[in-house]
Amino acid sequence: MSTTEPTARTMSYREALREAIRDAMQADERVFLMGEDVGAYGGSFGVSRGLLDEFGPERIRDTPLSEAAFVGAGIGAAMGGMRPIVEVMTVNFSLLALDQIVNNAATIPHMSGGQVQVPLVVRMTTGAGRQLAAQHSHSLEGWYAHVPGLKVLAPATVADARWMLGPALADPNPVIVFEHGSLYNREDEIGVEDAAADITRAAIRRPGRDLTLVAYGQSVWTALEAAEALVTEGVEAEVLDLRVLRPLDTHAIVSSVTRTHRAVVVDEMWRTGSLAAEVSAVLTEQAFYELDAPVGRVCTEELPIPYAGHLEQAALPNTARVLAAAREAVGGDG
Repeated sequence: MSTTEPTARTMSYREALREAIRDAMQADERVFLMGEDVGAYGGSFGVSRGLLDEFGPERIRDTPLSEAAFVGAGIGAAMGGMRPIVEVMTVNFSLLALDQIVNNAATIPHMSGGQVQVPLVVRMTTGAGRQLAAQHSHSLEGWYAHVPGLKVLAPATVADARWMLGPALADPNPVIVFEHGSLYNREDEIGVEDAAADITRAAIRRPGRDLTLVAYGQSVWTALEAAEALVTEGVEAEVLDLRVLRPLDTHAIVSSVTRTHRAVVVDEMWRTGSLAAEVSAVLTEQAFYELDAPVGRVCTEELPIPYAGHLEQAALPNTARVLAAAREAVGGDG
């Protein structure tokens, strides 16, 4: 008797997230989704479209426009034994729930000596590039990656969007998932071999020998574009997708740069106090004598994201800026 392995399928990042939520809800009746417009409207970015008809209003719960209230309710539900997925429309709006996430979700398991768990997943859209102006476009992932007690994920690929949610829901502590808004329409083919998503490690998206481009989220694709362009200049760049922003996979970062001896970090956060700064510090502390050039950083310009399209694009990390930093690193041998 022979069995046929499921064939690979092409789906969008948005569809992958929806399928992940559907699978989780079918597998465990404790899982439910809550947030603004997740029900009848299908989610602000269309991720939950169709799930209300499938699971009903008890498990696909529209909430009032109060992040403090519904994130707090999600924390309470998690403490009570449920497995809530809380959707926050954008990272900017999550600041209204910082007290709930940072002072409660992240600390309760520790302050209770492990007696109380908070198995909560908070999904939120991050990033710019869609002309939504400053209050809907910033990248604040590093703020959350700064906080002990949280696990912070940034799926860049369709496969990670599909498979990271399961292990995140299985985690007894709160997990924050950042979905870059420019990725929702990205399509890719995924198969059964992608199903074992590791939410503890970085991933090499392209091997190389001359330079490491460290990135996460949408910036991974910018780094990959730059790496393709560098081939014509005889430079083989390795692209390392951080994937997990807390706890940071420092071993993967150091291992890659130990092979390539140069690094450029691509990060849509502002340069000051960024994740790029943390990666640079890790390399300085743990791989200083492996570096043949200073660590380069390509970050968003230090201003609120402009609305005008040409100004927005000028403010963000782009392929041209990554190429300039890479050329400087490759030409900066000591």
